Amino acid sequence: MKILVLGAAAGGGFPQWNCSCANCRRSWSGDVLAPAQTQSSIAVTADGNRWALLNASPDLRQQIAANPQIQPQIPGRHTPISAVVLTNGDIDHITGLLSMREAQAFTIHCSDRVDVALKKNAVFNVLNPDLVRRVALPLTGTTDVVDADGKSMGFSVTTFPVPGKIALWLEDLTKADFGSAEGDTVGLEVTDTATGKSFFYIPGCASMPEALATRLKGAEMVFFDGTTWTDTEMMEAGVGTKTATRMGHMWMNGPGGSMEAFASLGVRRKIFIHINNTNRVLLHDSAERFKAKAQGWDIAHDGLEINL
Repeated sequence: MKILVLGAAAGGGFPQWNCSCANCRRSWSGDVLAPAQTQSSIAVTADGNRWALLNASPDLRQQIAANPQIQPQIPGRHTPISAVVLTNGDIDHITGLLSMREAQAFTIHCSDRVDVALKKNAVFNVLNPDLVRRVALPLTGTTDVVDADGKSMGFSVTTFPVPGKIALWLEDLTKADFGSAEGDTVGLEVTDTATGKSFFYIPGCASMPEALATRLKGAEMVFFDGTTWTDTEMMEAGVGTKTATRMGHMWMNGPGGSMEAFASLGVRRKIFIHINNTNRVLLHDSAERFKAKAQGWDIAHDGLEINL
């Protein structure tokens, strides 16, 4: 099984289009130690020919241009992208679907909560239901990932709910939990059918309950929510008023953070992904990046390839 990181950044990418925080200023200036990153998504293949996207980034067109592996190879309309698996309904995880509207057959695998959200928004009707089949993902269970012809792509996803919140564009501000419910955000364990090897993909997660920690213990590899370094990072950077907690994300460093939560889990390879433009781990010369790496973490970047 091959894994390709298409985008490593959180919503808005890095540098963010309207941001001049210290991180973004370095990236806008062309600083090689602050390289640009597109919005988060990875692609997975078992046979080298058919790829599944795990989330569909708003930057999908740019990501296809940057990665020949997922570019059309056969004359006429064709794409190696045969399926999309969604972990939630966030804008930075579903908007890329709109770039896949050109009479193309593929499958969308998602939870009922996400499926309902897509069906309620008429803009997603551009995905012809005669060509784009929906495959329901259970809140807890294993599903074979299939292409538009219903053929197995050689790997499965085991879904499980993780702490989070409803997508920003669906929030009900009259409710204390903004209308969130189980299934708004799921984690994925992706397993190669032939080899049995697997990895976890959890780009959005608000906390580490005991059940999730038990599931991840001893895992071969985990891609995990790396949105912010601290809970109050965006306020400290002067670019927002929301904490990581309010946005439905864990922070990396310190008490209650993800690095602390993972310290005793024995995960062989840990990779932060979905990294906000304000997070200094994006800077290759930052103390924050050095600290994360010293604690055994890799920082995802666009174009990272992994063979599992």
